[in-house]
Amino acid sequence: MAEEQMEEASTAAAEATPFQLQFDKPIPFQIKMAAWNPEKDLLAMVTDDSKVLLHRFNWQRLWTISPGKCITSICWSPDGKIIALGTEDGLVLLHDVENGKMLRTIKSHDVAVVCLNWAEDDLLSRPDKDEFLPYEDRTARFFPPAPVMPRIGGLSSGDTGLADENEEAIPQFCSASCQRFNILCSGGTDGCVCFSIFGIFPVGKININKIPINVESSGKNNYQLQDASVSKVSLSRNLQKLVVLCYGKLIDTENLSHNCEIAGLHCLYLDTSIFFNRKNELHQVSQQASSIQDLVEVVRASISLISKQWSSTMNLFHEKFNTLPNLIAAHGAESSSEDEFLSLLFGTRTSPALHQFLASSLGEAGLKRIAKAVDSAGREIRGVVSEHLQPAVEIISFRLAELRGLARWRSRFQIIGLDEKLVDGVTESIGMLVVQVERFSRVAATVLYLFQNFFTWVLKCVKILLNEPTDQVPAANSELVVIFLKFLLDKDPIKQLLEADERIECDMDSARHVEQLVVFGGFTDTQFLERSLVKQFNQLEDSLKEAFLMPFTTISSQIHCQGLLPLYPVTSSDTFSLTCTPTSISFYKDEDSQHEESSHNWTDYVCFKIPDGSLNERNCIGVIKDSGNCCTALSMSSLSGFLLHMPDEYECVDLSLYKDNQVVLLLSERSHSDSPGRSWMVMLQTQNLSFTPLSGTFPTNIYSLQKLVALDLQLDTDYGKVRSIPHTVSTPLAVSASRGVACVFSSRRHALVYILDEDEDEDEDGDEVSDME
Repeated sequence: MAEEQMEEASTAAAEATPFQLQFDKPIPFQIKMAAWNPEKDLLAMVTDDSKVLLHRFNWQRLWTISPGKCITSICWSPDGKIIALGTEDGLVLLHDVENGKMLRTIKSHDVAVVCLNWAEDDLLSRPDKDEFLPYEDRTARFFPPAPVMPRIGGLSSGDTGLADENEEAIPQFCSASCQRFNILCSGGTDGCVCFSIFGIFPVGKININKIPINVESSGKNNYQLQDASVSKVSLSRNLQKLVVLCYGKLIDTENLSHNCEIAGLHCLYLDTSIFFNRKNELHQVSQQASSIQDLVEVVRASISLISKQWSSTMNLFHEKFNTLPNLIAAHGAESSSEDEFLSLLFGTRTSPALHQFLASSLGEAGLKRIAKAVDSAGREIRGVVSEHLQPAVEIISFRLAELRGLARWRSRFQIIGLDEKLVDGVTESIGMLVVQVERFSRVAATVLYLFQNFFTWVLKCVKILLNEPTDQVPAANSELVVIFLKFLLDKDPIKQLLEADERIECDMDSARHVEQLVVFGGFTDTQFLERSLVKQFNQLEDSLKEAFLMPFTTISSQIHCQGLLPLYPVTSSDTFSLTCTPTSISFYKDEDSQHEESSHNWTDYVCFKIPDGSLNERNCIGVIKDSGNCCTALSMSSLSGFLLHMPDEYECVDLSLYKDNQVVLLLSERSHSDSPGRSWMVMLQTQNLSFTPLSGTFPTNIYSLQKLVALDLQLDTDYGKVRSIPHTVSTPLAVSASRGVACVFSSRRHALVYILDEDEDEDEDGDEVSDME
């Protein structure tokens, strides 16, 4: 009977002629995940060896990248400009859609990031009583564009969390991301869900294993998940509700005897209305904070690069001049290098050791090489300070002053954790860092001038010893030479300022004067001159972490559980196969809502495949929806659903919720022969199916879906559209609601792109666009 239905559906659905795609490389590969760009006709795919491919709708490949890590999840930013990749080691990688270059690496989890969801604020969800407060970023009024990551002569700054090859894109990336408020949600195998505003500013983290579960009819919050792993997350467009699909045990902390029978897939509903209620404040704080964090990386890279450059130059200097003490000892003298140069400076006879050093060991060529290296290092260090380090700390200071002003608006910003005292402490730290950068700049200029004067004098001495004319050698200042010999030959002031554990000596008069100025300015840090530049920067980082941790902790504590719906039970032997079980979550606008805020009310739909044998069903899928208010606890009266039984000859390979309350199913024939099987893509209109209210008393009737009677999928009915696929298909199914297309991958490594919204009556040739091999 099912075969006859399939044949009738095949006749009704016109057959299409696919066209082939020639890959760049003949090496066969398997696609393990794919996602359509929400704004452009672009499809991002991840292969089984974790290469990322980007293709146009016409299957032109734009680029291929190999992140070098196992990719476990993928999603697009709402504006389609960034691809987010989750990795097996807990990283979230943000890549530029234009060229595939990495924009940012974020360490959000300690385990694999198995799901990502990037939701953008729905403008229509703002109630009239809370108009969006426009906030102008005034930094551009007073400062030029933010500095980028520095480079010197092939040297890189090292690992900063930003991409070294695409530093110029960072300011533009942040600026573009801050135009519309959006939140990136990521879920890990340890049950943690992380939230990042604009994808870059961490604003919250919850562990579903540690939150109390609110269960209707129990009257208590003593239920809790155990050993739960997140499978999928989805944040509503109004930012008020997060739906989490997770595998784990639901335990009664007061009655542990019921643990084993409640292990399975659960649908967890979380109240995230803090994002909706305080989106204006979070937008403003995260806009400043994310820019500050970028500039902190520029400061770190600048200091690291300066340190590398100066260390390399001083190694060359000491390599040459450290041979002098050995020569002095070889000649049986007991003087120091400083004594030898001072004797030469004041006209006494040149010792044999110093003569040999200047004439042979060092020589004119060696001296010029060192002088050139020091001069080059000085110019490059001055460039890094003036073009990167100093502008960065000045802009950080301004942005922190903006945050300080926001923190004083306690009625609006204290509730999201912006602490005035902590921000005041950070503001003082950045002020001290501004002074430290100015001091470093002056010290570096003085040291380089002393070096130049010393080299000039030594060069003249070398020429005299070699009986060469000295007319073109400028005269050296003997007093400056004495200062160099007494203070710089054994000590390096620049190095001292670049070491974290160095304590800078300061005379009593200067210390007393600085203390008076600090107190007069209303600050408390009177010992900052005793710290090095690096130590002051480390102190700034510590204070920033403390200040930004407060909003992170505050927001995390305000994300609560609305309720939990157990979907189906599983056994421990099913755990591995569950990672590939098809699931889908989506939110649709509730047009029939009678609430005052119906213009921005959303109904969440969850679609999932039920493993054979679970709930006493075989070859079945379930669809549930929650039409309740986002801000109230989960009620069984607002939940409804249906079960749909697939034809026995076919199995559901994958599924996806689509726009207008539709479900797209991918069915593949259960073939028992070597001949290629056939497959079907079915698009169902859920409104044509009967949703049955879910009821039951928890925990007696733990699985409410078990009471539902499964409907048989009839492909010759008016449930929806049916399309034949002349191949055996495999996961994934990539569906784009914004573009109206779906991409199907066959086991023979074909890719078929369908236009889902095409009217069948208009095109008798079918709607199959491409079949790529």
